[in-house]
Amino acid sequence: MDLGLRGRKAIVCAASRGLGKACAMGLAKEGVDLVVTARTATVLEETAEEIRRATGVKVIAVAGDISTEEGRAATLAACPAPDILVNNAGGPPHGDFREWDRDAWIKAIDQNMLAPIFLIKAVVDGMCERKFGRIVNITSAGVKAPIPNLGLSNGARTGLTGFVAGLARQVARHNVTINSLLPGSILTDRSMEGAAHRARQANISIEDALAEATSAVPAGRYGDPKEFGDACAFLCAAQSGFIVGHNMQVDGGRFNATIA
Repeated sequence: MDLGLRGRKAIVCAASRGLGKACAMGLAKEGVDLVVTARTATVLEETAEEIRRATGVKVIAVAGDISTEEGRAATLAACPAPDILVNNAGGPPHGDFREWDRDAWIKAIDQNMLAPIFLIKAVVDGMCERKFGRIVNITSAGVKAPIPNLGLSNGARTGLTGFVAGLARQVARHNVTINSLLPGSILTDRSMEGAAHRARQANISIEDALAEATSAVPAGRYGDPKEFGDACAFLCAAQSGFIVGHNMQVDGGRFNATIA
């Protein structure tokens, strides 16, 4: 299926590895030119070159911290009028809320709530004027089913979700959609960190922790990041203009509900 995206331009945040990289690759395979961001320049450029070789699209790598004004300004200077924005950021640390001071909360909110909002603010009016825009926020399964040891993530990402729920309905008439993807058990570095945390808590091996995690997934396995990237590309498709304000789980059926 041709998603009607060839020649479009996208900003993909935290794209050097994991889910961000998978989304960048998924869009690039549809002919979308990219500006990719991440904090580590060497890893980011390696990813950018990998995508160039695999797809032939134009990829500009902008190293920096997207949760800062400077990082956002550099990214927007490289792509001031994107057709697609994929908001993503590294997740806050695991732990108990009793361990977190105000600085920890502010950092989580800056990364996982305010940075996406400020990027949306910078690009959404231009999308409305051009009558095309696709914004996808990578959040977390914790938005719908809170994860006990990820309180920082639960709080910040749910705040973002609440904000965009209203905005999505305001801009949809301009063929601008805002949706979120909620990853579940997808095999990334973040998943491995979670397994390691669980292993330490339960005094079990990481292998056992990984097996325990997949035992709760009806699909019976971890998800492939490519599957997540393809879901992102689908939400960005020209044909997806009637999908508005959704929070779509990509979790192998783990979220157990009749109506998700």
